[in-house]
Amino acid sequence: MPRNFPARLSLMSEAMRFVSIRICALLAGLFLASGALAEAGTASKLLKIAYVDFPPMTYQKADGSPAGTFIEITRKVAIEAGYEPEFLHLPISRVYLYLRNGRIDVWPGSANVPALKGEVLETWVSPFASQLSAWYLEGTEPLSHFDQLQGKTVITIAGYTYGGLLYWLEGESSIDVTQAPNFRAALDMLKLGRGQYLFGHRDPVLETLAMSEDEKIRESEIRLRNLTWLFSLANPRAAILREEFDDAYLRLAEQGEVPPIREFGESFVIPGFPEQYR
Repeated sequence: MPRNFPARLSLMSEAMRFVSIRICALLAGLFLASGALAEAGTASKLLKIAYVDFPPMTYQKADGSPAGTFIEITRKVAIEAGYEPEFLHLPISRVYLYLRNGRIDVWPGSANVPALKGEVLETWVSPFASQLSAWYLEGTEPLSHFDQLQGKTVITIAGYTYGGLLYWLEGESSIDVTQAPNFRAALDMLKLGRGQYLFGHRDPVLETLAMSEDEKIRESEIRLRNLTWLFSLANPRAAILREEFDDAYLRLAEQGEVPPIREFGESFVIPGFPEQYR
């Protein structure tokens, strides 16, 4: 055995230990990098979806979770498009703000909102339509023209802008506007004569009509609007997201998982309806 063999053996051991440390460091770096990429990929597939209280289409349950017909379809379409939906319950004014600044990606809501003109891209498909109506007591003249509101009191629901129509009503000196905290309170106010007409969307009002005295309440149609998905233009991928949602909806419609494709036609409005809020 060479006299310097122990020294050589020590050097070889030190070299092997150094190589092992480098290999471990390299593997750890690769592991962390792959984890970061996976995390980034997951984050990029997270879709922030705002929703408001608009039962039975969209609303928040007592446990804080999102619910409603439009919520379930939105969830299906988002997953089909390859995204993980994250639902955020917000007041409508916050929805508009967050769509403008990009804090949310999409809102399942009404098409052609004047306040969002130039701020969003809307899907080509429309799974539902929303009917805004004027509700009144039997014996009151049906609302057939907007001029009939002059000199009247209109009951509105807190949190609803009616696509901006609320601002027009409040700006008309000959129309009084009073607000109710919810649909049940609004119907009770109508029956107590605190207003001649109640502005409310058909689905949530029909969901609320339950008492025997409600049988005297009648309806006049004001405006029919398409419901769609509105993507924030503050998101650079807005156009891609819209196309992916449209394609996903078409695939699901072919499978019978969502309502059939409906015509995205002109919205109905009552004569005399303010032009800027159509």
